[in-house]
Amino acid sequence: MAKDSPGADPAVAASAATRLAVVVPVLHDDAALARLLPLLGRLASAPEQVIVVDGAASEATAALCRGAGCAWMPSARGRGLQLAAGIAAARAAGAGALWMVHADCEPHASSAHAIREALAAGAAGGYFRFRFGGARSALKRFLEACIAWRCRLSMVYGDQGIFVSRAAYDASPGIGPQPLFEEVALVRALRRTRRFVALPLPMTVSERRWQRDGLLRRTLRNRTLALAYLLGIDPATLERWYRASRAREARQ
Repeated sequence: MAKDSPGADPAVAASAATRLAVVVPVLHDDAALARLLPLLGRLASAPEQVIVVDGAASEATAALCRGAGCAWMPSARGRGLQLAAGIAAARAAGAGALWMVHADCEPHASSAHAIREALAAGAAGGYFRFRFGGARSALKRFLEACIAWRCRLSMVYGDQGIFVSRAAYDASPGIGPQPLFEEVALVRALRRTRRFVALPLPMTVSERRWQRDGLLRRTLRNRTLALAYLLGIDPATLERWYRASRAREARQ
């Protein structure tokens, strides 16, 4: 999927160690995916491979991927299972760098090139700055600042476009199979290397789910789930709590 782009450094882009594969876990995300895939193809120093891992095994999603020139693979449902399956496929295809992107996110035009440069400079992995999509507001800016503070002090989550070198991934616990917090063990391992970097470019996250749930309510629910996970509650139990909470809200 890579193509020459203005401003891209050929020496960096051609490095075998930064042969970049994007893994996108999806579940009935065709509208978001239709926006994301062309964006990935237009990135400076675009990724060599994009793998969409479909928890619904949808023929419509498969057709969308074929049209975009991307790999599609079915999987059991669950973001952890889907990411692990996609990463295994990317490693088998010779990827030297792995980038996990959610379907409802929009990478910056220079993000793939920035990943290659960071890894070439010795980073084990990293992530992007969280930014809400849609109209700007004081509340969004406040929450973005809180998320940036959280990332510096503790945990980074998957909607910030976590990337990792293959060597660092192989030396880590990797992505867990659980339905929530699948990235936690990987991020902790990367932090211990002291080579887990924050890139200043934004990863713009669709506001649709946040607005649907309410910005503050979704933030509170996410923090409550994270605290429960840190206290040792099983991720499968947390997912059931989350689904039950969403069902109650839908009935209101």
